[in-house]
Amino acid sequence: MQLESYVNTLGTHLKARFGTRVRKLSLHVGFTCPNRDGTLGRGGCAFCSVLSFNADDPQASVAAQLAAGKAGLARASRYLAYFQAYTNTYAEVEELRRLYAQAVAEADIVGLCVGTRPDCVPDAVLEILAAYRDRGYEVWLELGLQSAHDATLARINRGHGFAAYADAVARARRYGVPVCTHLILGLPEESAAMMLATHRRVLDCGVAGLKLHPLMIVKGSRLAGGYARGEVSPPTLADYAATAAELIRRTPEDVVFHRIAATARKPTLIAPDWCRTRWPAAEAICADLARHGAQGSRAGG
Repeated sequence: MQLESYVNTLGTHLKARFGTRVRKLSLHVGFTCPNRDGTLGRGGCAFCSVLSFNADDPQASVAAQLAAGKAGLARASRYLAYFQAYTNTYAEVEELRRLYAQAVAEADIVGLCVGTRPDCVPDAVLEILAAYRDRGYEVWLELGLQSAHDATLARINRGHGFAAYADAVARARRYGVPVCTHLILGLPEESAAMMLATHRRVLDCGVAGLKLHPLMIVKGSRLAGGYARGEVSPPTLADYAATAAELIRRTPEDVVFHRIAATARKPTLIAPDWCRTRWPAAEAICADLARHGAQGSRAGG
């Protein structure tokens, strides 16, 4: 399986830019979320669980977490600091400035990835990220959208609509900050046609990257209860691979795929079982792309 033969991956993009392998180091620095602390709601999105973030010690310093991450990875000499857990722009601007600066203080950190919500991206944060990009760092603003359908966003308790996403992307583009959009395939009551419509709307807004996830049922999430009652079903491997491959074919070749699937570990993962490792989804998607066309082969279709 050679994913890079069919998809413009983040690894390919980074190696072309830096001439060597670059890996992401995930950070959990104690941020919360307005959908958990009561500002917008409590309990978070229906699919989300605190157990899904794998930082062993969220109180560890940025430097300590980076060091631990490097120790656990091989075959890399450059790294991206990935502010992953919860909403990583949801703090005072000076606190964000301090944390981002700590992350890039080491010479082998060549960029920042900042995961956040579309409704938590003030211009002041975009100014900070744009300044890092101007200094030559690789910078990605990762926006968790999941779906472009407002009814779905309400159903999964996102606390914002598509308009907030479109506004955040438009402002990020004005600042020259690349956006990677997260999409979940297989959300409750969504058909394959609805997922394709989400993809089309996201491309129309103008994004530089995409990250695809299957719907996973994880321990501690609201959807876990619905799954136990037989009300929610995650996608089958065949359905997920077929939809993901079609989205990839409809994506222009210059858009970077940060991920085409996702995994979770037991006992956090409840279902589907094929999400325990990345190989089943990756192999099924590659097989579909090999048969029916690679990224960009149906762009605009």
